[in-house]
Amino acid sequence: MAKAYDYLFKLLLIGDSGVGKTSVLIRFAEDSFSPTFISTIGIDFKIRTIELDGKKVKLQIWDTAGQERFRTITTAYYRGAMGILLVYDVTNAKSFDNIRTWIGNINQHANPDVEKMLLANKCDMNDRRMIAKEMGERLANEHQLRFMETSAKSGINVEEAFLAMARDIKVKLDRKTDGGGANGAGAGAGNKLKNDGRKESGRASSSKFRCQLL
Repeated sequence: MAKAYDYLFKLLLIGDSGVGKTSVLIRFAEDSFSPTFISTIGIDFKIRTIELDGKKVKLQIWDTAGQERFRTITTAYYRGAMGILLVYDVTNAKSFDNIRTWIGNINQHANPDVEKMLLANKCDMNDRRMIAKEMGERLANEHQLRFMETSAKSGINVEEAFLAMARDIKVKLDRKTDGGGANGAGAGAGNKLKNDGRKESGRASSSKFRCQLL
């Protein structure tokens, strides 16, 4: 029987509590949004399968709790992550200031070659904005990160962010295998996951690409 996917990528969402990590994940995985805030307890994940360059890529996306008391739990998931998305809230200056701490955690716990991206969430809330886009761009440049402003509520750039992350990982893997297809880390490890509830990504993103990608 043919495999359901060619690659399996493990992604991680990190950042302070309340920045919208869960909302970003649900927008991408289920194309829905709930205004009700429910704090993530420990760690959770969702799966979605997308298509890149004619290949099916299964994304296993882990949503981590931002509270300090869960840090020892969530850091255990850094090591196996192939991509990490750092999220801050443009209406919360502290969540932006804490990104450097989260980057330090990545440097301490994650693989050295992990792909990283900085997401400035809630960019639709300009009336409450405290962090200008230029500030996010400077921070991203400082740490050599991709950068996007997103809105889980309106869907702005959420699809684009995950697709860009997946493409960067795929390019890196293909380079390592001299242009070969999925390697053991990509496809073989995923055979343990049978019922993925995946959602094929034939649809085009309905969000408008408003924010710059570095």
